[in-house]
Amino acid sequence: MHQYNLGFISNQDLFNHVQETVLKYRFVIDLKEFNKNLVDPIKFTFDAQVYGKTIAQVVEAEVLRQLDKSNNNHIGYFHQNIFRHIGNGWTVPKAGYDVENTERQIFVEMKNKHNTMNSSSSQKTYMRMQHSINQNANALCLLVEVIATASQNRAWAISLDKTPISDERIRRVSMDKFYEMVTGDKFAFKRLCEVLPLVINDVVGTLKQSEIVQNTVLAELSAIAPDSLLKSIYLLSFQKYQGFDNFNFR
Repeated sequence: MHQYNLGFISNQDLFNHVQETVLKYRFVIDLKEFNKNLVDPIKFTFDAQVYGKTIAQVVEAEVLRQLDKSNNNHIGYFHQNIFRHIGNGWTVPKAGYDVENTERQIFVEMKNKHNTMNSSSSQKTYMRMQHSINQNANALCLLVEVIATASQNRAWAISLDKTPISDERIRRVSMDKFYEMVTGDKFAFKRLCEVLPLVINDVVGTLKQSEIVQNTVLAELSAIAPDSLLKSIYLLSFQKYQGFDNFNFR
């Protein structure tokens, strides 16, 4: 393990947290999991022909898409739970807000992207924060966005029942500004991003071979119709349809 020297989090805590995140990643996918939501052979056919790809390439792209969809949630785990290791009153409660500092009376809802919430969920989140500041006049509620439109720490302006409202105690904050608030270092988030590839590399180097991605989709598909991978995909989805017991491409 290298020395990461971030200051606001120890080398061991950072390594452990990245390791916990990596181990949450999905490492195994087989044909049953691949077809859990029913793959679309028609779309595969279009994708292969239009983009000049082989069917194997299209299948592998879909495998990566499915793995990526599962893994997106684990990145949220990384962003939220790192604050368990920073101390100074910062906690990650089991229920309620995503991150809290009850000593400083700061309550955080964290989102990965600025456009994650629709109008309805934005209003619901804002009203929840309104309730918090109504119950505690000293509370500061933050909507923290990992990927915001700009570096910002400003009052969150929103429209409720077509009425524009804002309150200085309910704020919209980019991740860099939140790290500055937590650590006192305006470049803390930037420094974390700079060292992150090194930490991940250190963690991946400790993984056992059994924890590396195991993908048996192509092998299992090939067994269905050894003469054609595309035929295998059609039979996977349409084998009970009329005529598909004698299915061949022209």
